[in-house]
Amino acid sequence: MIERLRESSGGVLGFRVVGKLTAEDIKDFEPQLEFLIRERKHKPIGILTDLSQMHGADLKARWEELRFLQKHTDHIARMAVVGADKWEEIMAMLTAGAAVLEAETRYFETSEMLRAWEWVRTAKHAEDMPVRQISAGTGVWKDYHPEYMDL
Repeated sequence: MIERLRESSGGVLGFRVVGKLTAEDIKDFEPQLEFLIRERKHKPIGILTDLSQMHGADLKARWEELRFLQKHTDHIARMAVVGADKWEEIMAMLTAGAAVLEAETRYFETSEMLRAWEWVRTAKHAEDMPVRQISAGTGVWKDYHPEYMDL
C-alpha cells in the first residue's frame, strides 16, 4: 500500500510504502503524481519516498515502477529515499529506477526524515547535509536551479 504523507506541499510529494508493494499500488498512486505535475504546470517537482515500512515488491510492481518512472522522469528534479533495513531490496529498486530517472537521488536514514524533507524541497545548495548520494542529477536536471532560489 502507498500512503501520501501529510507533509507534502507545494512542489513536493511524499509517500510511504507499507507492506509488500504491488503493481496495483503504483497504478492507484499515479494519479496523485499526475495531478501535482498538472497543478505545477509541468515545473519540476521533488519526491520523498519512505521505504521504512516496505516489505518487498513483486515482479509486476518492479516493472510498473520502471514504467511509472520513465513516464514521469522529465518532471522529477529530486528524489529523497528514506531508509529501510533491507539494503538489497532498496538497491534493487533504486538501481532500476536510477536507470530511468534522471533526477538527483539521495538516501536518508529513517532518523534523518526532517533532513530528507529539507533536501528534497531545496536546490543544490544543501550539499553540506550528511546524506548518501545514490544518483547525481543528469540530463535535463544536471543544472537545475529552481526559480525561488533567486529571491
